[in-house]
Amino acid sequence: MLRNISTFLGFLVSLGLLSWAGLALLTGTTRGWFERDLELRTALAVDAARAGLVARWEEPELLEKRLLDLTRDERIMAAAACSPAGTTHSSTEVFPTVLSCETLFSRRRADGERGNWARQIDLPSGPARVSLTPLLLSSGGEGAVALVHDTSYVERREKTARNILVAVFGFLVLGAAAITVISGKLARRDWTRDLRRALLGPASLAGDEFKPLLRDVRALAQTLAEERERDGKNARWSAERLRSTLTEHLHGERIVLLANREPYVHQFAAGTGAVEVLHPASGLVTALEPVMRACSGVWVAHGSGSADRSVVDSHDRVAVPPGEESYQIRRVWLTEEEENGYYYGLSNEGLWPLCHLADARPTFRAEDWENYVLVNQRFSDAVCDEVDVDDPIILVQDYHFALAPKMIRERLPRATILVFWHIPWPNAERIGICPWREELIAGLLGASILGFHTKQHCNNFTDSVDAFMETRIDREHQAIVQGGRRTLVRPYPISIEWPVRWLEHTPPVASCRETIRRELGLAPDCLLGVGVDRLDYTKGIEERLSAVDALLEDSPHLRGKFTFVQLAAPSRTKIARYQQLNDRVTALAAQINERWGDGAYRPIVLLRSHHEPAEVFRFYRACDLCYVSSLHDGMNLVAKEFVAAREDEEGVLILSEFTGAARDLTEAIVVNPYDIKQASAAMALALRMPLSEQKLRMKSMRRLVSEFNVYRWAGRMLVDAAELRRKERTFGRLAAVRP
Repeated sequence: MLRNISTFLGFLVSLGLLSWAGLALLTGTTRGWFERDLELRTALAVDAARAGLVARWEEPELLEKRLLDLTRDERIMAAAACSPAGTTHSSTEVFPTVLSCETLFSRRRADGERGNWARQIDLPSGPARVSLTPLLLSSGGEGAVALVHDTSYVERREKTARNILVAVFGFLVLGAAAITVISGKLARRDWTRDLRRALLGPASLAGDEFKPLLRDVRALAQTLAEERERDGKNARWSAERLRSTLTEHLHGERIVLLANREPYVHQFAAGTGAVEVLHPASGLVTALEPVMRACSGVWVAHGSGSADRSVVDSHDRVAVPPGEESYQIRRVWLTEEEENGYYYGLSNEGLWPLCHLADARPTFRAEDWENYVLVNQRFSDAVCDEVDVDDPIILVQDYHFALAPKMIRERLPRATILVFWHIPWPNAERIGICPWREELIAGLLGASILGFHTKQHCNNFTDSVDAFMETRIDREHQAIVQGGRRTLVRPYPISIEWPVRWLEHTPPVASCRETIRRELGLAPDCLLGVGVDRLDYTKGIEERLSAVDALLEDSPHLRGKFTFVQLAAPSRTKIARYQQLNDRVTALAAQINERWGDGAYRPIVLLRSHHEPAEVFRFYRACDLCYVSSLHDGMNLVAKEFVAAREDEEGVLILSEFTGAARDLTEAIVVNPYDIKQASAAMALALRMPLSEQKLRMKSMRRLVSEFNVYRWAGRMLVDAAELRRKERTFGRLAAVRP
């Protein structure tokens, strides 16, 4: 009985919602028709009288007579002729005094319009619509004809149509609902009975329609039961959960992580010589540093800071973070020649442009390759020196170490090696450009698991293996088999920590808005856009600034009111291409400021320096929009950082469709950064977006980033690694006892 009542109430609610939607559609449609009808009437009436009005403009009595002729239309209540100065030149006797030409011209200017203009108003006599139509005078000036239309008939017609629609729609919905309820009830009863029988009984009793579903349903139920028992019903991935996962699946073993960039750089301060700690501008560091703090272990990296050597122990290690010391950095030292060949040469003049679809030709030099091999071997040896078991968990990060997995495998054959490639992997035809393509792929196949941001990058890698290597590809299990060893290829979309620790001491949004605008010399109500990037040609910074230029050209009302701040950390400054980019960006910003700047107003504020994370998050909180315009990117964590920073659930994210983040953050305004007009239109849309819509979009994106955070990313990889290692150990024991 209660179920029937609930069903009936549900149908009533559905009927009410459908009726409301139908009425809203009807009202909007009919009102649009009437408005277009009135616009047409206005145009026809003014066009018919235009010659007479112009000819009698200097004869008030005859001009008033012409205006009276206009009011003979049954819908036109009154008319007036407005001078070019905006004063009332002549009007019919009943023209409302509250609608002087001065008032109408003022409203039209406030709406940012110059030509035809019309608005709905309420007069004491009832609803009306007032319009202004430009009139070119013989003297060369431009006056206007103001008409007041009676629109009370619109409401009467809407009411009649609404009553008819409600009656017809109600009968149709009730009839359809009755048929649906009866049919659905009968079908659900039979389907549920058969499904229950299939789930509870032997698989052989399942009908043909349930056999493809049965295995998946049981596996899902088992997985949910295990997760509920282990973590509770609603356990969100966090540092604590990651630690417990590591303890449960890997028995608390420490992680050895290999990455070129170190998470903390020790520098001698200019002038004082004191040692200060900096956080590099790196998406990789942003993602991995919270994982290492949660899991502990050793981070093997290039020691690049001027004071790095002064703080390490005799084994080149230093405990970090300062004051917490939850894990260690093992620093590896490189000569200038090695760094130039391995890092600036092959990695960033060769592999970086090869993997990014941006307008840059990769450069390959034999001496760079020799240094790349040498440095990969040195880092691999350092990793092997840091392990304390014969089957450790090792995480190898990014394109700097494509050869390291195979080198580590040769010394530690039982190691579980997880490789994550943080940039896109190109298609097989493009990777074929590289003279050492086989060596790079073979190096990566030394991994146990090879991760990419997207499924497309996984497919590209598998196709590359198929094109250039002698292997067996197991597409069903997403694995590549070579020499009896399997390498799993998986998508693991990376993210950021949640909650972000840098926000703990960052001022509230209102405070950030006030202080940032004051520091930049902007008005308190200035609209602010922000971009945060390394100075890299793949980030689309030139296209971004060009979009601001187009915005100010198309939206004059934003000149003096909108400023875009670009935080641009210098990057790879030894490479000529990056030096040229720096010069072009500087010149473009100066050109836009010269074109649209006025006095102290600068539409572009270019801050070319390193900014600590806490400072970056201040800008995230202060801005009205954040534009991520990457021309090609693996993920781009700036987008997710901006979302995490906006606890007020305001602000708009404009996101390039060529980022991995665009697949996750679908509530952002997604654009093609090469389309300057589209990007500028997106900025204009963001700046006028209602707060209610901003909050809906931001709330959805914040929910996704909080659930799919970096701890979940690391947890998935480590659980997969633990399962793989368990299978390999079982296989090893079976092989040992096999005769």
